[in-house]
Order: sequence, then C-alpha cells, then structure tokens
Amino acid sequence: MTEHIKDASTLSGWRKSSRSNSNSGSCVEVIDSHATGVPVRDSKAPNGPALVIPATGWSLFVTALKVGEFSV
Repeated sequence: MTEHIKDASTLSGWRKSSRSNSNSGSCVEVIDSHATGVPVRDSKAPNGPALVIPATGWSLFVTALKVGEFSV
C-alpha cells in the first residue's frame, strides 16, 4: 500500500532522480534508504506531499522506464 506524507520536508536524504529533466524544471526527488519504501516528491514543492511507494513497486516502475514501456 502506498503511504502519503503531507509535508515531505519532514524527511531527510532527498536526491534528484536520475530520470528527471533538469532543463524544464521537471524534477522528481527520491529517498533511497527509507524504512517502508521509496518516498517520491516534486522538487518544486519541497513542503508539499510525498508518496512512499513500496520497494517492489518502485523497482518494477524503474525497470519499465529503462526498457521504454512508457511513451513521453
């Protein structure tokens, strides 16, 4: 189950995802070492919400991105 955090700034260790586009400001940030999964937030809204995706779901999502299963 995906967890919702109202204020993502309460978590530390954010890093910009390697799949983010730095030119257009479309930046996704993640935390690699979180107890319940992978927190994800919009870097433009650091005090906004974050979703914590279960690790297995995040892994499947990243793999799908790498093999091009999503069109842009």
